[in-house]
Amino acid sequence: MTVENASEIQQQIEAHSAKLNEVRAVISTVVVGQELLVERLLLAMLCNGHVLLEGVPGVAKTLTASSLARAVHAEFSRIQFTPDLLPGDLTGTLVYDPRDHSFSAEKGPVFANLLLADEINRAPAKVQSALLEAMQEKQVTLGKETFSLPKPFLVLATQNPIEQEGTYTLPEAQVDRFMFKLKVGYPSMEEELKVVQRMARTQAPAEVQPVLSLPELMKMRESLESVFIDEKVERYIVRLIDATRFPAKYDLDIERYLRFGASPRASIYLSLAARGHALLSKRTYTVPQDVKDVAHDILRHRLAISYRAEAESITSDDLLDRILSKVPIIEE
Repeated sequence: MTVENASEIQQQIEAHSAKLNEVRAVISTVVVGQELLVERLLLAMLCNGHVLLEGVPGVAKTLTASSLARAVHAEFSRIQFTPDLLPGDLTGTLVYDPRDHSFSAEKGPVFANLLLADEINRAPAKVQSALLEAMQEKQVTLGKETFSLPKPFLVLATQNPIEQEGTYTLPEAQVDRFMFKLKVGYPSMEEELKVVQRMARTQAPAEVQPVLSLPELMKMRESLESVFIDEKVERYIVRLIDATRFPAKYDLDIERYLRFGASPRASIYLSLAARGHALLSKRTYTVPQDVKDVAHDILRHRLAISYRAEAESITSDDLLDRILSKVPIIEE
């Protein structure tokens, strides 16, 4: 790489980072706090990944998702998952026309750039499988025809960690297809005061104005390829994933708390997210700290903890803390 090329890439990365900061700024005019949530959603859009949001009701999950869609001028769709939902309610169906005895495809709400699947764990297995095909293949089959989904296509799925009655556990195969699992907590007292002052009104709050177009977003995705990641950092990523499967190799006494570790998809997403994090930080290269910063959100839903861990109130985040502190950055 020449000096001129390096300088051009640096300018491009800085321009993209500045544009994404504009997106964050306009969302903050509506959503109070939740800076990390917004950053991770932007990261998911950059890396072409899906996001699972876990949090109690009323912490602005839906508002953040809809505001993000407006900010990037994306088509937004929301569907409330219920136990009586059918796959066709999500993907669409074939409609019969008696005039010429033919069927035509009626596309469902999944045909959007940003789909909010609210309370995904309330839907039965057939609906979850239909969403799984859309997430993985970026396409939907209606009858004998297959339709490509819009580009970009991002699923934001929410689930309530409190209510378990009337819910269906998400299978590991589906959970693994989410790039991030984000925990959305309560706002601080100061943030909640701002929420009350801004939202406790009879008039609707101001809408978010678009500051980024979808073609610009797709160009940013291409620029992500220019962010350098050294093989030493890649090896660090692989060691972290290996430690979730064979912790004893790294002198970690956590095997009794794990049923199984992370899949190879975790390594891919960690590498992508680390490069995306570097881009957001206006860097053309990735450092180990980028990996550490995104590790919990990438891995917490990929570690299957044992009953013993649950009995001792040990979470996957607790185990990840131990892994990150023990696995060396430089191979010994």
